[in-house]
Amino acid sequence: MEDMIAAFRKVFLRNYATFAGRASRSEFWWYVLAVFLLNIVVNLIDAFAVSPLLGMPGETGILSALLGLALILPGLAVSSRRLHDTGRSAWWLLLWLIPLIGMLVLIYFYIQPSEEGPNRFGAPDPWGGAGSGTA
Repeated sequence: MEDMIAAFRKVFLRNYATFAGRASRSEFWWYVLAVFLLNIVVNLIDAFAVSPLLGMPGETGILSALLGLALILPGLAVSSRRLHDTGRSAWWLLLWLIPLIGMLVLIYFYIQPSEEGPNRFGAPDPWGGAGSGTA
């Protein structure tokens, strides 16, 4: 749990729109898990508290939309840094534009181990959380 919170803080607070550098596999996946859980909580709050108060039951919630807007840049940034950690350019993110196949290829890239030592994008991320992505 502490690793997930630390990864979310690092990505969201310290590297909000930092596209340069590298992100370890563990940092990336802990952030993805934190965003997933945060989305569930915010959607529940929207569905059972905010939307009924505004007289819009069943509609897409305002909090969910604001959370989505707030997480676009850090999500793109950590994804590009994760690709850098595997030795790939952030231009590979354009694969999201290819339905299904692009997403599967990017997930495959994200689960790949980090490149050992420095690469053209910098030194490995020293983030030392448990389950570090250097394995």
